[in-house]
Amino acid sequence: MASDSVLLGTIDSETLNNTILNPGSIQINVTGAFIVDDLLYEDAESIPETNDIALPFQNHDVSHVAIDIGGSLAKIVYYTSNESLTNSQEDLGPHINKKILNTNDSDSGDELQIDPTKGGRLNFHKIETERISELIQFIAKLIKFYNKNIHIMATGGGAHKFYNRIMDELNVEITKEDEMECLIVGLDFFITEIPNEVFLYSESNPMQFVNDINKENNNIYPYLLVNIGSGVSMIKVTGPSNFIRVGGSSLGGGTLWGLLSLLTEANSYDEMLANASKGDNSNVDMLVGDIYGTDYGKIGLKSTTIASSFGKVFQKQNGPDLSARRSKFNPDDISRSLLYAISNNIGQIAYLQAKIHDLERIYFGGSYIRGHPQTMNTLSYAINFWSEGTKNAYFLRHEGYLGAVGAFLKRQPTGWGRKNSFTVGGSENILNGVLSKLDALNVNKDYE
Repeated sequence: MASDSVLLGTIDSETLNNTILNPGSIQINVTGAFIVDDLLYEDAESIPETNDIALPFQNHDVSHVAIDIGGSLAKIVYYTSNESLTNSQEDLGPHINKKILNTNDSDSGDELQIDPTKGGRLNFHKIETERISELIQFIAKLIKFYNKNIHIMATGGGAHKFYNRIMDELNVEITKEDEMECLIVGLDFFITEIPNEVFLYSESNPMQFVNDINKENNNIYPYLLVNIGSGVSMIKVTGPSNFIRVGGSSLGGGTLWGLLSLLTEANSYDEMLANASKGDNSNVDMLVGDIYGTDYGKIGLKSTTIASSFGKVFQKQNGPDLSARRSKFNPDDISRSLLYAISNNIGQIAYLQAKIHDLERIYFGGSYIRGHPQTMNTLSYAINFWSEGTKNAYFLRHEGYLGAVGAFLKRQPTGWGRKNSFTVGGSENILNGVLSKLDALNVNKDYE
């Protein structure tokens, strides 16, 4: 306590109170934050694959970049101020030079006027990990856009694997952050701060937004996060920094991508998902109806329930050799069958983990999902079926960027992305606030 008194005596009460409520040298203002609709971009070329998040009242520029480098994809999160975009004379490509219209935001509920000269946006971009050189080139463009030194916050396995290469080629400082912790920080931010981010999925109501999760007093907990990337991790979360990995699976997005690369001519993951959306898995899978000729109502199985994934392929009527069998089956049907097989497996394991740990809310994240209807419907149906409607599967519009957003937030002072996360009272909070202020005055000049 003596050290507290010494520190407190050097700062006036007004500065102290401001420091406690607003620690550090910069605060990101999430007031009025909303997901930018496609109609708000100036032209079709400016519309990104993953929609930006507008921060209309953010007045401080930010010059750090977050990357989450997984086994298959590298995800990038970065901030651009509308003023910088308006004044920029550089042609840095459509992923950076995106301009927004000056119009009212009808989705936010506050009728906010969006001024292209004020505020800014969080941007999202992804590149296949095997094309790591393109990732480095993209960050180089961002450095040129910011026109000053930047700091990189890195997470995922690639943060370790490519650490030296990125640092050497870009001549930047890099901070490595724990992957699981970043996932939780990112998900908590989306749940608590971004309207119309979290939703339930069903075929009759594909995007039922969930904005009424109890966010006060940390009542968003507990929950299960099922993060589906190349593999699958399942994390039980009971508080902002209280989590444990309770399980997972090696059968994830990398499995789907790898097997379909062998079984079809598709050249990208998105092409595989597009093919799956056109396919009919009943041409490949053995269904309950193929065995019973009808439903198996006694145990609740419909005739369309998959009894055996790829179960029709081995039948002799499909040909005696590999070439004959391959010519019999459509690549689109194969794609859909494999997508269902992996998604059903993940859904059932997720339900079992939620049941074991008595968790009602299950959040699905990771780049495996990509907003793909069949994937979300399969996962949602599995959770609803096995739990008999007692548990919910939640999805996110930025599901692939939880880790990258978490790493981005970690660059900021404690309390950056959480409302009411700093309260007056308690020597620990006071001391932390003062130390943040002193740190801002003497050390953290690169935030400004």
